[in-house]
Amino acid sequence: MERYWTGRGISSNKGLVEQLQNYGVIRSKKVAEVMEKLDRGLFVPEGAPAYVDSPMPIGHNATISAPHMHATCLELLEKKLQPGMHALDIGSGTGYLTACFAMMVGLQGRAVGVEHISELVADSVKNVQRSAAAPLLKEGALSLHVGDGRLGWPEHAPYDAIHVGAAAPEIPKALVDQLKPGGRMVIPVGNVFQDLKVVDKNSDGSISVHDETSVRYVPLTSRDAQLRGF
Repeated sequence: MERYWTGRGISSNKGLVEQLQNYGVIRSKKVAEVMEKLDRGLFVPEGAPAYVDSPMPIGHNATISAPHMHATCLELLEKKLQPGMHALDIGSGTGYLTACFAMMVGLQGRAVGVEHISELVADSVKNVQRSAAAPLLKEGALSLHVGDGRLGWPEHAPYDAIHVGAAAPEIPKALVDQLKPGGRMVIPVGNVFQDLKVVDKNSDGSISVHDETSVRYVPLTSRDAQLRGF
């Protein structure tokens, strides 16, 4: 997906959010509020240009998505991120999107991040502790775990919202099983050519899928394959 702008001249998190609103990527007032409260600068490697609309390497052959992709996923999942709901973030990386989920579902909800690189999980906990989501981590409404995201995180299932931050060759059955009836999953699917798919579980348990946009994500794979560079 092309960048919306280069980010030159944008030196603040507020400026980033305003630019995403100007381009029509953020339409929801709630999404804008959460992205303003959670400074992206706390979730990127030190010295990285935090407010440029581009994915960035975060080490271990992983990346943090471009801001417009985070905004897009939050917009797609907003109705399933209401106070008290449960959300799962697969490939939680720096912890940014998991923290956004936690801010949206609040203290009565649950936001769970799963990442198979333990060093990234340790870093993500530190990132969250510096951010506006710190109280949610302290109270247990937000948790970050080391695990194979392809298996989900059954402990807090079923989930109203599931986000997958890496491209799967097909939609993992374990994640569909952990989606609540009425819930929604956003997941990139494909190898060379990838589509961001929106998976809705209907009240009778049947599944509806539609393609939202073409994307380019790193593969959803094993820890060893990722550390080898896929």
